[in-house]
Amino acid sequence: MRLLSTTLLVSALAAPAFAADPELTVFDWAGFEEPVIFQAYIDKHGTGPTYAFYGDDDEAFQKLASGFRADLAHPCSQMVSKYRDAGLIEPFDTARIPNFDKIAPEFLDSEVFQDDEGVWYIPTDWGATAIAYNTENVPAEDVATLQIFVDPAYQGRTSLPDSSDDVWALAYLATGTTDWDDVTDEEFQKAADWLRQAHQNVAAYWADPAEQSQLMASGAVDVAWSWNDGVVVLKGDNYPVGFQREAEEGSSTFFCGYVKLKNGQGSEDKVYDYINAWLEPSAARGLLDTIGYGHTSTEAMATIADDPAVAEGLSDIDVPILAQTPNDPAQREKQLAEFEKIKAGF
Repeated sequence: MRLLSTTLLVSALAAPAFAADPELTVFDWAGFEEPVIFQAYIDKHGTGPTYAFYGDDDEAFQKLASGFRADLAHPCSQMVSKYRDAGLIEPFDTARIPNFDKIAPEFLDSEVFQDDEGVWYIPTDWGATAIAYNTENVPAEDVATLQIFVDPAYQGRTSLPDSSDDVWALAYLATGTTDWDDVTDEEFQKAADWLRQAHQNVAAYWADPAEQSQLMASGAVDVAWSWNDGVVVLKGDNYPVGFQREAEEGSSTFFCGYVKLKNGQGSEDKVYDYINAWLEPSAARGLLDTIGYGHTSTEAMATIADDPAVAEGLSDIDVPILAQTPNDPAQREKQLAEFEKIKAGF
């Protein structure tokens, strides 16, 4: 299932896919339909929810803003303000979420997520964006710096995500900006100029981790700016992949979670059953093994703390980190527009 093609992902947007429980529809990233992540829901209801899939956050928002109906969606943190401003979501009743207080406080430290009106976001999973590379073809010293993405020696051998947030995190880090909450015009332009250089080396922009892993496994590219899950897929296929999170300029982190959609027509009870299944401590093992992500629950993370995959892809590191937390919506739209121009060759 995780190796869905881009074509299937696009077609999945037209109607719910993987129909199961008709009383709960989840609009999600491909890969999160793995039952081991929400086993408690299946134990209670005998089947998983109905899923529809998307390839990136902006695509998902546009679909929902255009009237697509679901009960829950799974945006990353920087998108939540956009959902709120558009009036697409409503607060959760945390009295119905017993493990809500187990979520690490740093994942809820924003008025975008919770305020006097309620809790608008349930953070569930987090990961890193860093350099994935073919360890047989790429020397370790080359991935010691993010400048590998503009190195002429790698022309036609790199891949970047077709995601504005991720490529700007890369470009800011590569040009010395480690916090995107207060970017100056000069910092923005410097990052844009660097990204235009990086574009010259790109063989393809990947739309989802399955596409990224296929690009690398086929030999089409040797270096990618990658989430944890693409690396998990490659390792599962015995591909010689490294994940360099400690390039001298740094790497990025992100976290995602669920929002409750106003236009949902499913069961309210099952919405909470699904969220509660995600927040069970046992969900952390399934999340790590299938996708490579960490869990937002401190209790859940404690169950996998000693796993080597945590040490490799999720541990604390001693380089700059650009955290993809909610930033200025106007700045984000500016970045999105500039990225589209860069991809088009302008």
